[in-house]
Amino acid sequence: MKSTNTRKIEKIKKKHGVLAIFVFLLTSFVATMLLSYFVYSLVFYLLEAKLTSEYESISYMERIYEQSLADGYEGDVWQVLDQDGREYIIRDNSGKLLVGDEDNTCSEEGNILTLGSIQEKVELFVDKQYPYVTLNEKGEATVLLTDLLKYIRDHQEDPELFFLIDDAEVHEDVSNVLIFVSDSYLRLPVWMGMKVSNGEETFIGKGFIYIRMTDVSIIMITTMILVILFFIIFMLFLVNMIGNIKNQKRSMKLFFMDLATGGHNRLWYIYRGEAILKKKFSASYQYAVVSLLSVKYNTFCMCHSVSEGETIIRKVSDCISGHVNRREVYAHESPECFMLLLRIKDQEELNSRLNSLISDLENIDVTHSFTYHLGVSVLLPPRDANGRILRRRYIDLEQDYNNAVTARNTLNGKEDSGIAYFDLKLVEERKWHDQVEEHCREALTNQEFLVYYQPKYDPVSGIMKGTEALIRWQSPVLGFVSPGKFIPIFEHNGFITEIDHYMLEHVAMDQKKWLDQGIECVPISVNISRAHFIESDLAEQIRDTVDKTGAPRNLIEIELTESAFFDDKNTLIKTISKLKEYGFAVSMDDFGSGYSSLNSLKDMPLDILKLDAEFFRGEDQGERGKIVVSETIKLARSLNMRTVAEGVEIKEQVDFLAEQGCDMIQGFYYAKPMPSEEYVVKLTEKKAEI
Repeated sequence: MKSTNTRKIEKIKKKHGVLAIFVFLLTSFVATMLLSYFVYSLVFYLLEAKLTSEYESISYMERIYEQSLADGYEGDVWQVLDQDGREYIIRDNSGKLLVGDEDNTCSEEGNILTLGSIQEKVELFVDKQYPYVTLNEKGEATVLLTDLLKYIRDHQEDPELFFLIDDAEVHEDVSNVLIFVSDSYLRLPVWMGMKVSNGEETFIGKGFIYIRMTDVSIIMITTMILVILFFIIFMLFLVNMIGNIKNQKRSMKLFFMDLATGGHNRLWYIYRGEAILKKKFSASYQYAVVSLLSVKYNTFCMCHSVSEGETIIRKVSDCISGHVNRREVYAHESPECFMLLLRIKDQEELNSRLNSLISDLENIDVTHSFTYHLGVSVLLPPRDANGRILRRRYIDLEQDYNNAVTARNTLNGKEDSGIAYFDLKLVEERKWHDQVEEHCREALTNQEFLVYYQPKYDPVSGIMKGTEALIRWQSPVLGFVSPGKFIPIFEHNGFITEIDHYMLEHVAMDQKKWLDQGIECVPISVNISRAHFIESDLAEQIRDTVDKTGAPRNLIEIELTESAFFDDKNTLIKTISKLKEYGFAVSMDDFGSGYSSLNSLKDMPLDILKLDAEFFRGEDQGERGKIVVSETIKLARSLNMRTVAEGVEIKEQVDFLAEQGCDMIQGFYYAKPMPSEEYVVKLTEKKAEI
C-alpha cells in the first residue's frame, strides 16, 4: 500500500503522458480509418459503377434471349446476340452447358451480388484466367489488388489484360505497353448471370471492368498525398507528445526540487523512499528513517541573515550527500530539517554512521558552532509466521518519518548534539497526550477535576499555618489521574489558564463554605501558571473571581513558579504589586530550581518563599546543602518573607528546619495531599498528628 501523497504524485506523473499517448493513438487510429475508408469507398464506387454498366449490357442480351424463348425462337436470336460481340454462355440448373464455348473461362459456381445503385441482384462468376474480380465476405464486389499487382508486374505485356485506345479504336499491338501510359487501359474480365426460362436456365455474359491507368495514377497520387498528410500529422503529434513528456519531466524535476539547497524536497523523499522500500532486493535490509535538525540554525539566521543561513544549510546538504549512497535517499524538509533514509545491517553500523555524520556536520563551519538532533525510526525486514522475509507491501513513509520526528522531539531543550530512537513507549505517550486533550474540556464542564489539600505546619508548635491546593483528575474514561500526567500537557496547549481559574474559584468557594460552617480557616495557596502573566489584567481577574465567591482575600495566597520570573519582569512586578494591594499574599514556588533566584528576590515584592523539594531529597544532603538552606532562610527573613520547606519526609529534616527558623513545613512527614473531606477534619484539629 502506498501513501496518499505517493499515489497523488504517480497520478500527476502519469496524467499528461498517458493523455498525450492516448490522444496520439486515437488520432492515428482515426486518421488510418478515415484514409482506409476513403480509399475503400473510392474503389468500391468505381467498381460498382463499372459493374452496373456491364450489367445493363448483359441484362439487355438476357432480355433478348428471354424474348426469343417466349416467341418460340422465332428469328435468328443467336445472330442478334453475336452482333454485340460479347461472349456468353447458357447453363441449366445442374451446371450443364447448353449454349456457348466449352473452353470458356467462367467459373462453375457464382455468388449473388446486389448492385446498390440500381438495387438489382445478379450472380457473379469469377473468370478462371483472370480471377481478380470477386466477392468479399460481406458479399461486396472487390478486386484482389495484391494478386493483380503481382500478376501485372510479371505480365505487363499481356494483350488480354491491356489495350490501347487511339481515336476510339482498339489496337491489337500492345507490345511494350506501360501501366502508366496515359491511353493505356486495364481490362479485368467478370461473368454475370441472370435466371431465364422460369429459373431453369442461367444466362451468363462476360463483361469487362475497364480501368484507365491515368485514373489509377490519380487515385494513387491522391492516396499518396493523404498518406503524406497523415505522416505529417503523425509526426506533429509524435513531436508534440515527446515535447509534453519532456516538459512534464522538467516540471516534475522542479516539483521535486528544494530551492534552498538545489537538491530534493520532502515530496521526492516520500516518493523515492517508498519506491526503494517496496523493491524486492530491499526486503532483507533494515532501513533507518532519520529526521535531522540543526539546533542553532534559527538563532544563526537571526544573528546573521537568512542568506548566510542558506549558505550554511547548503553545506549541511553537501555533507549529508557524502554520507548517503545511491540506494539511499535524503531531502531538505524545512529550513533547519533534513530527512534521510539509510540502508543498514544492524544497530551498531547505524550508530557508527550517524555519529560520523554528526561529527562532520559539527565541523562544516570553522567560525561557528552547530549542534544537531537526530530522531530515528528503524524499519526491520517484514517476516511471515515462519520467520521468512517478505517483500514490503504496506509502506507509509510519512508515518515512519513522523515517528522519527516524535523521537527527535524528545531532545528538545538540549543544546548538545544527540540521537533519539523511536519506540512503542513514545507511541503510548502520544496516545495519552491525545486522550488528555480530547477529554480535558469535557472534564472541566463536568467538574471532574478535584481539589486536594496538603497542609503546612509550624515545625516548632506543630500547628497548621497554611495549605496548598493541588489538583487531581477523576475521569470516568481515564480513571484517577495524577497532576504530573496532565499538567505538562495543559501547559503546552494553553489549557492550564482555564485550570487556574477553575482551581482559584473552587478553593475560594471551599473557604467561604468552611467559614460559614464556623471553621477557622488558614490561607490556602493556589498555583497560577506563568502563561497567565501575559494578561495585563490578571490581578483584576483573580480579585473578581475570589470576590464573587465571598471568600476573604487574605485567605487566598497566589503561588508563582520560579520560571515565571524569567518572563517580562516589569509586567510581573506590576501584577504582584496589584495583588498585594488587593489583599492577597504572593509566594514563589520551587525557589532554588533555577539560576536567577537571588536577582528575582531583589526585585519582586514577595511575601513567602517556598524552598524547592530537591533540597530535601535523599537521606544525607551534606553540610553544603544545609548551609544553602540555612542561609536562604536567613535571607528571606531579612527581606521580611516567610519560608516554606516542601518535600520534607523525615524527622531529622524537620528538626533542622525548626532550628534554622523555617516558618512552615509541607511534606509527607506531616500529611499527604487529601480530599476536602479529610482536610476539613485536619483543619478543625489544627494540631499535627505525628
